[in-house]
Amino acid sequence: MSETSGVESTDRFAALPSGMRICFRDLGDKADPAILLIAGMGEDLTFWTDSFFDSLVARGFRVVAIDNRDVGRSTFVAAPPPALWRQIAARPRGDAYALSDMARDAVGVLDCLGISQVHLVGRSMGGMIAQTIAATAPERVLSLTSLYSTTGSKKVGRPALSTIRLLAAPPARTRTEAVRAHLRITRHLAGTGYPIDDAAEASIAARGWDRGAGDPAAGVARQVQAIQRSGDRTAQLGRITAPTLVINGDRDLLVHPSGGAATVRAICSAQHVVIPGMGHHIPEALVGPVTTYIAQHANRVGEGGNHVRIS
Repeated sequence: MSETSGVESTDRFAALPSGMRICFRDLGDKADPAILLIAGMGEDLTFWTDSFFDSLVARGFRVVAIDNRDVGRSTFVAAPPPALWRQIAARPRGDAYALSDMARDAVGVLDCLGISQVHLVGRSMGGMIAQTIAATAPERVLSLTSLYSTTGSKKVGRPALSTIRLLAAPPARTRTEAVRAHLRITRHLAGTGYPIDDAAEASIAARGWDRGAGDPAAGVARQVQAIQRSGDRTAQLGRITAPTLVINGDRDLLVHPSGGAATVRAICSAQHVVIPGMGHHIPEALVGPVTTYIAQHANRVGEGGNHVRIS
């Protein structure tokens, strides 16, 4: 079931059998083909930005976006977060959830909306969740677009040491600290070709802080743990049959571009787009190109083809 929110009319909630309450937004014409957007670690659904939503809706898609568990207005799990030593050693707690649990959350929202099949678009950790859905519930997936994500293999997609040092900083405990931290890491990750818009990014970070229903630091730690618990998913990716498009930049300091290349190798007939100068971020200047790739891919599938036309 779902209910409309009295706080923000565009936010709705799916109460799932697992006990999770997943916040989502549903935009565009309900008769249009549906795209499900799944954001990355620590990102709520608003990190996709209004222009990203609007671009896909204008291209003829119904767009559904979710807050993953442990971020935004969705359920923050009661289990304690893993200690720092566990995160460093990749030793998840026994009560850790996995990417497969987050995938079931997303499919549960589709069930709530009565959407039988969808075009999946996920970025970073959201790409891992989308990959998992495509591998485990293939009947629900029309196409898959994996944005700057990876396979879970420790041999590929590793963050730069400079990024690890930034991520090791103490977590933000106030709205102001959250904005400053977001600006610092986003400047670092944005890539060489696309400097960030400080005002726009500050607004995104502030809105994300305001929407948070729990402790964001604990939520991120549990999401890190979910990735670690899921391990190397290369073999699982080999079971994906949905037409797949992999997009990443060549200047990604969080998920090294080798993660995108490994994803392409793992998924049969996957297509690969590498955007020069792009990092681990979708700035306003890339909203048009990225949504064009997504729409071309989805439309090509709708016409009965298997691959996106890369121009």
